[in-house]
Amino acid sequence: MTTMNAIIKTASISDPVERGIAAYLDEIIELRHDLHQYPELAFQEHRTAKKVAALLGDWGYEVTTGIAGTGVVATLRRGDGNRSIGIRADMDALPIEEATGLDYASSNPGVMHACGHDGHTAILLAAARYLAESGSFSGTLRLIFQPAEEIGAGARKMLSEGLFDRFPVDAVFGLHNWPGVPAGQFGFVAGPAMASVDKAVIRIVGKGGHGAEPHRSVDPVLASASFITALQSVVSRNIDPQEMAVATVGSIHAGSASNVIPESVEMKLTMRAYNEEVRARLQERIVALARAQAESFGAMADVDYRLGFPALFNHAEETDFARDVALQAFGPSVVEANFRPRTASEDFAFLLQAKPGSYLFVGNGDSAPLHSARYDFNDAIIAPAARYWVRLTETFLANDNG
Repeated sequence: MTTMNAIIKTASISDPVERGIAAYLDEIIELRHDLHQYPELAFQEHRTAKKVAALLGDWGYEVTTGIAGTGVVATLRRGDGNRSIGIRADMDALPIEEATGLDYASSNPGVMHACGHDGHTAILLAAARYLAESGSFSGTLRLIFQPAEEIGAGARKMLSEGLFDRFPVDAVFGLHNWPGVPAGQFGFVAGPAMASVDKAVIRIVGKGGHGAEPHRSVDPVLASASFITALQSVVSRNIDPQEMAVATVGSIHAGSASNVIPESVEMKLTMRAYNEEVRARLQERIVALARAQAESFGAMADVDYRLGFPALFNHAEETDFARDVALQAFGPSVVEANFRPRTASEDFAFLLQAKPGSYLFVGNGDSAPLHSARYDFNDAIIAPAARYWVRLTETFLANDNG
């Protein structure tokens, strides 16, 4: 694992933010390991939320709990500045059985922090402590600890309960660690930075029968196979080749015996896109194709197409600002050039529909991929990422902003 000193080598040892965070970094890492050991699924983050709220309260924040059930919002005001900034961290874990073998591996069977939300929470808490004890700014800081990102419901729930009406911000920011990107490197993307995500459950219904007499049945397996093959034409022939689109069949279930033609086949699909036109086109063509393919075999298709959340669209001005903060704090060597959009999805997209802002990425190094049973968040990126949040806040809420 890359050492922390190697990651933050561009900063002077005399940098007050670096020095301040380093003073209690071991406590933050210990907290991160505790959160990792006791992961909680969407809307069940009771222990996590309680710990977060208690720490923020101890540091002097005005803390509001119970938003979207387990969400926490903390407010810190300084000076007479008129501006306000929001920074969000997600808290929930995934229904995955951990296989890391770590000393602090999950003690909750079948639940794991396989996406680094324990790390995101620790990063924001590290920054929160410094800003409360030593931060230099004039204005209002809002820290948003969000539940249920993994099921795409937490951001919408917080918004529906008046998040930005009750806690106004001029802009909102968030981050995600990213395996495969050098540890501590920052990535910024203006415009679409992560894809929309939609799901479909398609059930092809035929007529079951004996495997020895296929002519007396309507085989839904054959119809489904034809649909899966034809599905490849949607991206290659119905979508502009200069646009991004993904249509993946991730699950197929049919029958249980080799000599029985089943009554039906169920498939589960995921679709991704960067813009709403492509997203709508995918829905239109996949629904039509499933029905046409099924009918061509004498079967029928029942399609349940579920819209998930939109593409995450970073606002240009806020993204330029966020990138400039990283360049000033760390230098160009720590900012990834030509960082590309990701085809994964994030419900932070809903917050960016409500307020201007930007979602950035921090390299997790050479780790297992996100959502892997062997993934672990890289503790060495806590300090530079927390330092980044401090610098972003202090720059956005500079003393002359009012």
